[in-house]
Amino acid sequence: MAEEIITETNRETATDHAYGGAQIQVLEGLEAVRKRPGMYIGSTGPSGLHHLVYEIVDNAIDEALAGYCTHIEVTIKPGNIIEVSDNGRGIPVDIQPKLGIPAVTVVYTVLHAGGKFGGENSGYKVAGGLHGVGASVVNALSEWLVVRVRRDGVEYEQSFKRGKPDGDLKKIGAAASTGTTVTFKPDPEMFQETTLYHYETLLKRLREEAFLNAGVRITLTDERADADRPQEEQNGEVRTETMCYEGGIRSFVSYLCERRDLTPVHPAGHVYEGPRDRALWPRLRCSITTTATMSCCSALQTMSIPPEGGTHEDGFKLALTRVLNEYGRAKGILKDKDENPLRLRCARGHYCRGQRQAAGGPVRGPDQGKAWQYLHQGVWSIMWSTRP
Repeated sequence: MAEEIITETNRETATDHAYGGAQIQVLEGLEAVRKRPGMYIGSTGPSGLHHLVYEIVDNAIDEALAGYCTHIEVTIKPGNIIEVSDNGRGIPVDIQPKLGIPAVTVVYTVLHAGGKFGGENSGYKVAGGLHGVGASVVNALSEWLVVRVRRDGVEYEQSFKRGKPDGDLKKIGAAASTGTTVTFKPDPEMFQETTLYHYETLLKRLREEAFLNAGVRITLTDERADADRPQEEQNGEVRTETMCYEGGIRSFVSYLCERRDLTPVHPAGHVYEGPRDRALWPRLRCSITTTATMSCCSALQTMSIPPEGGTHEDGFKLALTRVLNEYGRAKGILKDKDENPLRLRCARGHYCRGQRQAAGGPVRGPDQGKAWQYLHQGVWSIMWSTRP
């Protein structure tokens, strides 16, 4: 038998009990989620709390990508209860052959269960979210959750408490439309720091989803009284906003320009979109403005734009500035002794590696004129013609 070694480092953590097969625990069902929620939603703080909403919304977005959903409604109800409703096909309610229970019950109680894993039997070509984990994780971390499905002319309802079914799936009436409505209350046992939702946080994320999914209408409504709201959002009024952007990523860049009071040199811009039959396809949009700054948007369909940018964004900016500066020198617009006129900041405020930083920050003076001179001489066609 191994001898226990006690040191100053492990004195407080050393154990003296047996360690054998009886000490190996097996967590079943959604118990693992409640034991280690951070593994699934990142944290049990404000970001994890809001992540619950994103997962349910992502399921509705998947229906939109499949061509069946056009409107998603998110409501913050009194008591910080969340309701997400869509007009998609509705989650299947027939019996899942392997488990012998309704498919909707499987989706909300079994990890890694869903129709988004690809292959011939997959229900979706493209999908976001946690791929078979999101709905069940939200259920596990909710004090209670109710899912209502409108499908085949009937409305069904299934209730849960802390991840476990609270009764069987039941028919509650006729349905004139199709879709799914999920209502849940985050469990304060899991979210001990706060259970208050921030309207502005949800609005920002849902706006991104609306930009990324052109033509999908997303409505956010806050029905709470001020007592249920964060202090900075207390105004005594019901807030609601509907977002729908037919231009998609183009609309996003226009939105950025309006917010920052920028005037695009090339209003039409350039968009490159990969084949839609791939599991994830990148979309890229750039806009160069008269203030010698650049707005870049790169994101994956149905996935959030990283709040701190990322290597994918910084790498693109670095490559773009290099192409622009080399083009200027190749055409004789810039001399070898001239400094690079274009310097782009990444999302964290740092200048892209390999670009010199102007003492005053953004490009000014003669350098600015040179930059716009060769941008107008067709550098966009050069850049896009050289892409792989």
